[in-house]
Order: sequence, then C-alpha cells, then structure tokens
Amino acid sequence: MSRQPSDNRFCYLIAGTHGDEPESVYVLEQLMHWFKDHKISFPMVIIPALNPDGFADGTRVNSNGVDLNRNLPASNWTRQQRDEKYSPGQHPASEPENQFLISLFEQYPPGFILSFHSWKPMLNSNGSCEEILQLLHQENAYPIVRDDIEGHPTPGSLGSYASEKLGIPVLTYECPVMNEKQTLHSIWQESENALVKLMQSGLIEKLL
Repeated sequence: MSRQPSDNRFCYLIAGTHGDEPESVYVLEQLMHWFKDHKISFPMVIIPALNPDGFADGTRVNSNGVDLNRNLPASNWTRQQRDEKYSPGQHPASEPENQFLISLFEQYPPGFILSFHSWKPMLNSNGSCEEILQLLHQENAYPIVRDDIEGHPTPGSLGSYASEKLGIPVLTYECPVMNEKQTLHSIWQESENALVKLMQSGLIEKLL
C-alpha cells in the first residue's frame, strides 16, 4: 500500500493488540462484515490484529515478549513493569508492530482511534470524545472511564501516546471476556447496536 501523505484524517479501528484477546478481533471482524453492506462516509484504517504473532500463539505479548500497549513513545513510558506480561520493551517503539503503526499514523493521520480490547466491559477514553462515549453508553450500558483507570496504570499505551503526541481522542472499547455464559457471538450481539449506531451517527466525522 503506497500513498502520499494526506491532509485528510482517518478513523482507526484496531483490534488484537493483545494476542490473548480474541473477543476484540471477533468484534472488529463482525463490524467489518457489516461494512460490506453499508456505506460509510468517512475514511478509515482497519487493523484486524495488530499483534498477529501473539494472536496466533494466544499470548498477550508479541514474539519478543513485549506488551505492545506498554511500548509506545508516550512521555509516561517506563522500563519498570508491574508484571512480566506488561513488558515495555528495551525502549519506546522498539517493536516492529508499533513501528508499523506509527508509520501508518504518519502516512494516514488519525483523527480518532477506536481500539478494541477485552477485559471487563467499559468505555475508556483518553482525550475528548464525549458524544461518542454517551452514545455507546446509552446503547450497551458499559461504564465510562475517562483517562487512566484507577489502580491500573498503562504507561506507553496507545491512549497515552495518541492523545498526548497526536492530540487526538482514543476510545478503548473493552469487551467482556468469554466464559461459560458468554460466547464470541453473544459478545458481538451486545455490542452490535452500539457500534452500528456510532458508525451511522455522524459523530466520528466531527473528529476528522
């Protein structure tokens, strides 16, 4: 894919940053299926699995053992880590996946990033996207958490990096984790109306 830098800004949809979060990949895949039959009026970049090696292996980290969501060059990046699974890498943006992501940002400047993860249902925002938060919350009742999650620091995360360095909002959409009552399909079902309404709402275009 080759293209000259553009003045247009793009909506980024990203999943699979952590390879052991198949829920995020599935939800984005289903949204991509919806796109096939519906016209969207804003430019977007879709990354179905940022961490393909981790996704193939079912591991949070990439093939170098690094947590990609602790490796971006935000001012809060640190070598210190709470646990092995949060390894930040040798230096900011040391990992090829994040180098690729940053190069995409340079070529296709983002105006808004919707990053899918799976942990516990919530809408975690860095930067201002209040109307989007409220629309999603009204549809799926996921709790809204602004900025850092209390008791869960995320130095070097995409939310920290993009909101600080690029000056754009990042919404981390945390899906529930599969269990004996929740399947991939049911997780998509509880997100479908919210995400479809967002895509049709015109709110994303305001940020681009």
